[in-house]
Amino acid sequence: MSHTLSKKSYLKVWLALMVLLALTWIVARFNLGGANTILALSIAFLKMVLVMLFFMQVRMHSRLVWLFSAAGFLWLLFMLSLTMMDYLTRKTVTPYEKSIHSQIAVTPPHTQAHQ
Repeated sequence: MSHTLSKKSYLKVWLALMVLLALTWIVARFNLGGANTILALSIAFLKMVLVMLFFMQVRMHSRLVWLFSAAGFLWLLFMLSLTMMDYLTRKTVTPYEKSIHSQIAVTPPHTQAHQ
């Protein structure tokens, strides 16, 4: 298949990616709580789809290419979900929290009474 896009199409996709990049930066500048992560990942997903469909030219290839692209995306989704499950189930650790060892009173051996 020798389908190629015109320079005008590539320019439109590139401009869309630049707009999404600016939108990512704008979203990062505001504290929206948990919505920041959701918005950033949604924008990243849109950028990924644009790159896959146009620059990697997946949309012009056979269904087999679509299938393997979808399989790669599902594998990425699986790995991200495992990472998020690990991250979300961890206990928050503060760097200045006293450790259990500093709370145990240990007397030096030379001060203990001999029996």
